[in-house]
Amino acid sequence: MACDEDTGWITELENALLEECSATDIYCICKGKPLPEHLKADVWQICLDVRDKGNQLVHFNEVFDLGNQNILREDCMNFVDKLGNDESDKLSVVSDLESILTFYCKSRNVKYNRNNGFLELLLPLLTLKVPLSTTYNLFEGIRDTYVPQSCQKNGNAFHILRLLLLYHDPELCSFLDTKRITPDMYCLSWFQSLFAATCTLNVVISMWDFYFQQSDPFFIFFLSLIMVINARDQIISMKNEDREKIVASLMNMPAALEAEDVSDFCSLAQYYALKTPSSFRTDLMQVLYSSREDECALVSQALCLPVSVRELVENINLETGNIDAVRFFLVDCRPVEQYNAGHLPTAFHLDCNLMLQEPSAFSTAVQGLLNAQKQSLAAKSNAGGEHLCFLGSGRNEEDQYTHMVVASFLQKHTQYVSLLTGGYIAIHNYFCDNLNGYLQDHNAQACIVCSPHSSSLKIGETNVKSGQSNDLFGKISAAMKSKSAEVKGKLFDYIVNPNNSPVQERHVSSTDRMGKRYRNVAPVFSIDDDQDNFADVNNVQEESRGLVQIMGWLKNPEVIEHFPCQEVKLNGFMYKSHLMVTNAYLVVLREVPDKKGIAEIIVKRPLSSIVKITAKKRHPELITFKYGVLDGDMLHITDMDKFLIP
Repeated sequence: MACDEDTGWITELENALLEECSATDIYCICKGKPLPEHLKADVWQICLDVRDKGNQLVHFNEVFDLGNQNILREDCMNFVDKLGNDESDKLSVVSDLESILTFYCKSRNVKYNRNNGFLELLLPLLTLKVPLSTTYNLFEGIRDTYVPQSCQKNGNAFHILRLLLLYHDPELCSFLDTKRITPDMYCLSWFQSLFAATCTLNVVISMWDFYFQQSDPFFIFFLSLIMVINARDQIISMKNEDREKIVASLMNMPAALEAEDVSDFCSLAQYYALKTPSSFRTDLMQVLYSSREDECALVSQALCLPVSVRELVENINLETGNIDAVRFFLVDCRPVEQYNAGHLPTAFHLDCNLMLQEPSAFSTAVQGLLNAQKQSLAAKSNAGGEHLCFLGSGRNEEDQYTHMVVASFLQKHTQYVSLLTGGYIAIHNYFCDNLNGYLQDHNAQACIVCSPHSSSLKIGETNVKSGQSNDLFGKISAAMKSKSAEVKGKLFDYIVNPNNSPVQERHVSSTDRMGKRYRNVAPVFSIDDDQDNFADVNNVQEESRGLVQIMGWLKNPEVIEHFPCQEVKLNGFMYKSHLMVTNAYLVVLREVPDKKGIAEIIVKRPLSSIVKITAKKRHPELITFKYGVLDGDMLHITDMDKFLIP
C-alpha cells in the first residue's frame, strides 16, 4: 500500500501529460520531487513553455560564419572531449552543439564568448536524448526565462543578490563588503549556467527538476543566497585570508552539494523566499531583463531592500496567524513636525534629527523602538513584525538623514531591514481618495504633500551661523591662515564664507590631485543636489590606503588642528575617525575597530582643492567639504567628504 502511494503520483503525472496540463498542474502533482527519466523531457518542455514551439532549426541555413566561429567550435570540441563519449559519437555531438549555439547567436544577434555558460546549460539537456530541435527549444527557454540579461560583471543580478544577503545576513554581507568581494566575483557561473558549471550532473538535474516545477525565474537568487549563507562560518573563519582565496572558496561551494541534499537545499531556499518582501522581486523582475544604465544605477545604489507602498499597506491588514509570512514593523523617521501632520496609525516614530542633535536621546529612542517591537510581536498586534520597514518623507532633503538612521541599523547587523519606496509621499498618494480615513492626525496645512511650500518645514542650507560651527570653521580657517601660504587669500574666504566668495577668481594648480571616491554613479542621497557616488566608496584603491598610529599623527608637528569626528559615507554608514589639517592637506584617519590606536588613511586632500564647506541649518554639526576645479567660468564640483563633528 505504501509503495502504491509512493508511485501513485507518477501515474497521475502520466495521465496529466496525456492531456493539456500546465506547469501549475505539474507542481501540484509532483511537489518538487525528482522526475522519472521517461517523463523528464515532457515535463521540462511544459514548465519551460516550449512544447508547441516546433522545429525552429529548419530556419538555420547551416552557414557557420560567426565572427568567432573558430572559438565556438574549439570550445565545443574541448567540452565533448571531457564527456568521455566514444570517438564515433564525438563528431556528431560537436556538430549538434555547434549548430545549436550558432543558430542561437544568429537568431538573437548575440556574440559568443567563452565561459558564458552556454555549453554547461546544454549538458543536462543532452542527457534527455531528445531530438535536436527539442534540445534547442529547451536551451532557448532556459536562456530566455531563467538567465538574467544583466548576468555580467557588475550587473543588476548581482546587486540584487547582495541586497538579499544584506537583508537576511547583514553580518556576512558586511564581511564580504569589507573584503571588497562582490557577488559577481563568485557566482557569475552559477547564474549563467543555473549551477551546471559547478555542480555534478546528477545534482544539476535534480535541482532543475525542482526549479522548473516552481516556474519561478527568481528562485536562482534564493538558491544562491542559501549557498552562501550555509557556508557563513567557513567564510568568516577566512578573515585573515586574501581576497582571491575567499573568492575561490565561494565559487566552488556548489561542488560539495550531493544529490540527496537537493530537496532540503531547495526547501530552505523556498523558506527564505517566503521570508522576503514579495514586492522586491515583483518590482525588480523587469530590471533583471533590462540593460538600461539608469535602472542598473538604481539597483546598485539601493541602501537596503526596497518595499512598495502597496505591499506595506496590504501587510498591515494581514491576519497575524501565519508565522512564516513577512510582517512589518513600520518605523517613521521623519522630523516630528512632519509626523504630527499625518502618519499611518501603526507607525513607530523615530525622529532622524535626534541622531545628529542628541545622540544619547536617539539611542534611548532606538531601545524604545526595539522594546515596542517585542511587545507588539508578543501581543500579535497588526503593528508588530520582525521585519523593520523604515519610512522617510520621500524628499531628498530629509531622506539623507533617514538613510543615516537606516545605515546605523545595518552597521549593527540588524536583520530584516527595508526602506519604503517613495516614503510618506507614496503613502499619501496611495490614500489620496480618503486621507483622513487612513492617515492619523492628517493636517493639510502642515502636510508636505498638501502644502509643499510650507516654509516652516523646509530644511535650507546656510553659511553656518551657529556658534558651534562658526567655532569649527574658525579653527580650521585660522589654522590654515597661520600655517599655509598656499591657502591664503581667496581660499581662506571660501572656508570662512563659502557662499559669498567670487568663485571665478580661484586658481587651481595643474598638479592638484583630486580624489576618486564618488564619481560617475547616481546619488544615494546628496546635499546641494551634488552628484555623489556610493559604489566607489567600497573600491578605494588599496595603494591609497595605509595603516598608521593615531598617536604618531597627533604628535606630528605638521598637524595644525585635529577634530575627532564620524566620517559619513554616502550610503549613510558612519565610522569613527579623526579629521586633521596640515599645512598642505586635509587628512582623515578612520579608526580600525579591532586594532586599538591604529587607523587607516581614508582621505588626503590638498587644501587648494577645497572650494566649499557647508552645513544645514537643522544640522550644523554635519559638515560637507567640497572639492572642485574651474571649467571656464564655471566651478565644477568633483568630489566631497562629509563628517559629523560633535
